[in-house]
Amino acid sequence: MPRGIPNAKRDDTGFRYTTFHVPLVPNPKHVSSTYLKSETQTLWYRKNQAKGKGAETAEEGPSDGRRGSQVLVIHPGSRYLRIGRASDVSPITVPSVVARKDTSSTIEPRPIRRNCVITPGGKAEGPSFDPPQNGDEYDVTPASNDPFDTKLAIITVSLRDRMRFYKLRVTPNAAAIASTFNEQFKPEIITSDPKQIQWLDKVEQADAVAGEEALRIDYPSIQLLLSDLETLIEHTLRDKLDINRKDYKNFSVVLVIPDLYNRTYVRELVHLLLATMGFKQLCAQQESLAATYGAGMSNACVVDIGSKITTISCVDEGLVLPDTRLALNVGGDDVTEFLYVLLQRIRFPYRDADLNRSYDWAVLEDLKTRLCTLAEGDVALNLYDFIVRRPHAQTEKYGLRAYDEGADTQCLFEPRVIDFDAKTRDLKPLSPNVTEEIIGHQTENVTKAMSISTQHLMPAPASSEPSTSTMPPPPSDETAATQTLQPKIEPDSQAMSIDQTEGDGRGGGEKGPTEVIDVDEEKPPTLDFSLAPPPQTPLVEVAVRAIDVPFEASKLPLDVAIFNSARAAGGDDKIRKYLQAVLVIGGTALIPGMAHALESRLQAIATPLVPNMEKVQIIPPPKEVDPRVLSWKGAAVLGKMESVSELWISPSDWDMFGMRALKERCYYL
Repeated sequence: MPRGIPNAKRDDTGFRYTTFHVPLVPNPKHVSSTYLKSETQTLWYRKNQAKGKGAETAEEGPSDGRRGSQVLVIHPGSRYLRIGRASDVSPITVPSVVARKDTSSTIEPRPIRRNCVITPGGKAEGPSFDPPQNGDEYDVTPASNDPFDTKLAIITVSLRDRMRFYKLRVTPNAAAIASTFNEQFKPEIITSDPKQIQWLDKVEQADAVAGEEALRIDYPSIQLLLSDLETLIEHTLRDKLDINRKDYKNFSVVLVIPDLYNRTYVRELVHLLLATMGFKQLCAQQESLAATYGAGMSNACVVDIGSKITTISCVDEGLVLPDTRLALNVGGDDVTEFLYVLLQRIRFPYRDADLNRSYDWAVLEDLKTRLCTLAEGDVALNLYDFIVRRPHAQTEKYGLRAYDEGADTQCLFEPRVIDFDAKTRDLKPLSPNVTEEIIGHQTENVTKAMSISTQHLMPAPASSEPSTSTMPPPPSDETAATQTLQPKIEPDSQAMSIDQTEGDGRGGGEKGPTEVIDVDEEKPPTLDFSLAPPPQTPLVEVAVRAIDVPFEASKLPLDVAIFNSARAAGGDDKIRKYLQAVLVIGGTALIPGMAHALESRLQAIATPLVPNMEKVQIIPPPKEVDPRVLSWKGAAVLGKMESVSELWISPSDWDMFGMRALKERCYYL
């Protein structure tokens, strides 16, 4: 080394080959500081002090004196939007549809509705089952090799087994009797209809109409139907609540969001309400938590059966447990469509019915509310009537005879007839351009409940660590729920048809991890460490990534999904706790026999698997409260509480912090 150059210390750390800078030693004075460690030093407190309020208040401006009169509760749904003041008894429900004028000169073909239910491949009419030949009235034999008849036979077997258990007789040749009556029925013309719909042929004054008016439009050419939420909210507030856009600055908003929310969805919705529409402040609330507020419960397993999807979550002391969240891609619309397929097989008298038309869909919805049931005692050869109101046509009254077609709600517990691939085909992401802030706080889409529900789809040697406590038979709950129907089921892509292959490959999975532990303890022989584990770990990762866990978990039967959600909450005590407080909400919860059907099926699953399992209980909603608006009622209760002042987000907060404001004010986001 030349003279004059000091001896440099030898660097054995390798930091001289990188641009990483070693941080300095922290100053002890900074460590002991109280900066931003108390609530009085936060921006929220300082802004309130600057305004001279001390704490944010929810109500300002003109008010009628009732608590919550200046708070709007907005609950967007897949089919309806529920909106109203927090002081109102019930919300205003409007269809989530907007119709706009088509200014283009070209006439485009009318879009065709995508069928989400498997339809018969051959004949569309006629009995699906042959008459029993062995004298057993409960016997079910498919009339053909059509996959639809096979899947329908599985559902019918489940219904007949329950009828046999309750000693209910089966009407012989019921399908033939109903088909003969429906084929010969002629509609009755009603000349003076007191509920005649005033169809809108032309809309000249407004560029767009929303809600129920949009469903009463009949154009000769296709119209552009948009779910323009801003227009929908603005029209509803102006027409129903007499709130103009200039008054938005005086109203606060409680926004009800899904349990399995998408951060892009929440961000765009909050930005619309605060920045675009200019509301005073906003608070976000999850649906299951709002439902427990409305029912007056602190712990519950909330099952929300909507029109498109069914969500399941467990709420513990005012907090939605993230690992218990589960979404099923089955809803009330699938029940309506399946009912239409079954009615066609018994020669539905309304031959021109088309589910692509809104007024025909309303006819099937009306029939579903009166015909569908889960009570086995209601299955009989009954007579129904329904009225068809079409634009530019006279009102017609039809008669219908049906037997067990009303038991189509069984598809919630036997979803083999649902075409899940068709429901998710051509779906696009909500927003491909996601900001870095959302990516930094992205929510994990795969929950523990989903992982439990799809364990049987994982390769046998690729199972994770052996679960010895409370998880010994992961597939046994699903197998117990469906093993009576499994032997005749064809290979299917649905989750419940692959349950039985799970138990065979899980016995030898315990030896793999133990060998790895032994090899890790023997550190000197390095060659042994590279023999077995490296080829196993990449295979596990590839196998797990090849399965779309949320999609496969969305195919579960309703009763199995509820049990798996309770299992994800913890041990046996948690399972017993949540299965004794199951709260069912949504429009499909109004189907007769829903509570008893869930109780009996959950009891059959939980009794052999959970020690000391008591009776499963389905908690009914409070008296005179519609289960469809229970989440809205709970959010209205929150909007009137004094503690909500700590959750408000103002437009300036949103402009400064963005999604971080929701994260700090709503700890569950």
